[in-house]
Parts: sequence; C-alpha cells; structure tokens
Amino acid sequence: MTRFRKRRKTVVVSFAEHEADILANLLRNLVELLYDGLPPRATESSDPLAALLDSDGPTSPPEDVVLQRLLPDAYKQDDMAAAEFRRFTERGLREGKVSDAKRVLSALEQSGADEIALEPDEQLSWLRALNDLRLAIGTRLDIKDEDDYSTWEKLADDDPRRLTYDLYDWLGYLQSALLHNMRP
Repeated sequence: MTRFRKRRKTVVVSFAEHEADILANLLRNLVELLYDGLPPRATESSDPLAALLDSDGPTSPPEDVVLQRLLPDAYKQDDMAAAEFRRFTERGLREGKVSDAKRVLSALEQSGADEIALEPDEQLSWLRALNDLRLAIGTRLDIKDEDDYSTWEKLADDDPRRLTYDLYDWLGYLQSALLHNMRP
C-alpha cells in the first residue's frame, strides 16, 4: 500500500510493486495522449528570439475531450484571442505536462517499489502529473464538480466504470497525501 512520510523538506513515498506499475502505465498513456496530434517543432533556428517566439502551434482546441480539459481555452468569450493564445502557448503547456509525467515515470522506473525521496522541486512535478492524470480520468468518466460522489462510490463491482473510478479515487488519495506531507 502506498505510504507517504516527511523527512525534513523531503517527502518519501513507497508503493507496492503493482501500484508503481499502475501509476507508470497511466503516465505512459498520458504522455502518449499529450503527444498525439502535436505537429513536430519547426526546424531549430539560429535566431534565439525566433525560437523563443515559436508561433507554429495549433490555433483550435483539440478534438479529444481529455485534451480539451488539460489544454482549455484561455478566452471563452473571444475565439480569436483564444486561438492566438493557444498558438503561442499550447506546445509549451503540452511539453511541460509531458516533462512532469516523464519525471515521475523516471523516478518510478528507477526505484520500482522501493522508497522514492522527493525533493521540493520534484514534489511539484509529482503533484502536477497526478492532477493531470486525475483530470484525464475524471473527464473520461464524465465526473462533474456538482456530482454526488456517493453515487460513484456505490458503483457495483461489475459496473465497467468501477475500476476506473477506483483509479480516480486512488489518484485523489495520492494528491492529498502528497500535499499533506509537503506542508512546512
């Protein structure tokens, strides 16, 4: 069973082997989803300003509802402003989310079910990656903020959504436990 504990500013987490495998698989799926449909970067320019202002990103929201949740429009009332904002920011946002997921995945792969010591800078990457996973699963389940969670918790064992909801709930536990242990 997953266990968190604090050691000064470091948070130490340990997983059962099957838990580490499940989390790693979820992260791999998230990375694949975030890369899906993303055109390759334009060829690197020798002009650092041009590279900084890379503006060949997408201008329309992704079709996948999970990606829409992870990469929302910045301006709900202004389609042109939303498209321009997305053009300049979506690639970087996707790359940041992939970087966080890969950082957690790397730690899991290096340690297996052994203890993982998370320094303060790693803790935020873990928190963001767990949040992205939870948002993705919650979106696939169509969980809404106004939902009565007792309905979800009472799903029958043979309900096809049960296992997915259990993963969603477990990720919520991981987020909560990590946040609790991050407190000074």
